[in-house]
Amino acid sequence: MPAPLAIFDLDGTLIDTAPDLIASLNHAIAPVGLAPYGVEDTKTLVGRGVRVMIERAFEHRDRSLDEDTFDACFERFSEHYRAGIPGESRPYPGIVAALDRLKSAGFDLAVCTNKRESFTMPLLDALDLTGYFTTITGGDTFVFRKPDPRHVLETIARASGDVANAVMVGDSSNDIDAGKGAGAATIAVTFGYADRPVTDMAADRMISHFDELTPDLARAVIARQ
Repeated sequence: MPAPLAIFDLDGTLIDTAPDLIASLNHAIAPVGLAPYGVEDTKTLVGRGVRVMIERAFEHRDRSLDEDTFDACFERFSEHYRAGIPGESRPYPGIVAALDRLKSAGFDLAVCTNKRESFTMPLLDALDLTGYFTTITGGDTFVFRKPDPRHVLETIARASGDVANAVMVGDSSNDIDAGKGAGAATIAVTFGYADRPVTDMAADRMISHFDELTPDLARAVIARQ
C-alpha cells in the first residue's frame, strides 16, 4: 500500500492569510466605492477562491457586480496580493513541527486548496513550506475544486496515494465535505475561517492546535478508530 497521505488546506489551515486577503480585497474594491472590510469578516468572505470573495464583498454591500467590474477588481486584487507576498501571512503555530513529525513517520504530504496556483506557490515558497509537499493543487489546477470531491481524489492520485490511507485536514465545510465525499478520513481545525460551526461538519476528528496532530492520531483517524 502507498505511504499514508496527509492533505492540507491552505488558507485558514496551514497559513493564517486573513490580513493579506482582506487588505488586497479592500484595495480591489475601493475604486468602486465599496466600504472596506475587516479581518473579522474573513469567515463570511474567504473559502471558495478570489472570484467568490469579490462576489460576496459586493453582495454583502448590496451592490450588483457586472463582469467588467469583476475583471477590474480581480486584476487589482491579483497585482496587490502578489506584490505583497508573504505580507503578514504566517504558518499557524505548531504546523511546521507537525509536518516534520508526519514526514519523519513516513507520511507523504500534499496541499489541496481553492487558492489559485499563481498565489499558492509563491506564498509557500516565501514561507519555506514548499519542500514539505509531494503534491500541491490549487483552485485552478483542475476544472473543479472543493467542495467537489474530485479535487481531493485527483490530489491523492497526483501524490500516488490511496484514498483508504489518506486524511484531509481543513478548517471549512469545503474541506471536510470534499474529503468525506472522496472517501478520505477528515480532521477539522477549530482555529481557521470556518463558514459554519466546526462541530456541525461531522469530521472524523477535531483539533484546536497542531500540537495535537501526531502520526499516531493521523493513523487512528485514517483507521476510523
